[in-house]
Amino acid sequence: MLRAGLAALAMAVLSACSGGARDMPVVGGVDLTRYAGEWHQIAAIPAWFQRDCASDTRARYELIADDRIAVVNSCREAGGAREDATGVARPTGTPGEGKLEVTFVSILGLPIWLTAGEYWIVALDPDYRWSVVGHPSRDYAWILSRTPSLPTDTLRQLRERLSAVGYDTCRLIVTAGPGRPRLCDV
Repeated sequence: MLRAGLAALAMAVLSACSGGARDMPVVGGVDLTRYAGEWHQIAAIPAWFQRDCASDTRARYELIADDRIAVVNSCREAGGAREDATGVARPTGTPGEGKLEVTFVSILGLPIWLTAGEYWIVALDPDYRWSVVGHPSRDYAWILSRTPSLPTDTLRQLRERLSAVGYDTCRLIVTAGPGRPRLCDV
């Protein structure tokens, strides 16, 4: 729990420091009910708060009261133990806009939004089969899928979308599948 809190604090600090990088486009028309459910991490820019994750990295979202989303991020560590971080997210943009913030810090069950990190949906499959999530600083990115892997052609398309919004795709590591190549090499 302490690690999750430190991760959220680090994301909040990075959010505050991103300054002029706030021009990243996001998806409109996001239906949070359809977005809820389980997502598998396919690729990501390695984040220090995920450093112990070796495999099976997932996110589970459940819509709760007031358009908020319960968040459970989990993974398997190298020794096989499962690591979980529990938080809450909320929309921050206009209704349906793919801008959310998430915090893993709460006091007496109340989320501490001061520690929240930005979670911006920059690409979303029309059938909600995959999602690309980023941060306006371009220091964080995740490719998520409803299934444990994505076809190579889809990964290449998502690589192009990330590049188009200003990401260095060589920073993303493909975490699902053999070899863990950089996304720019796919």
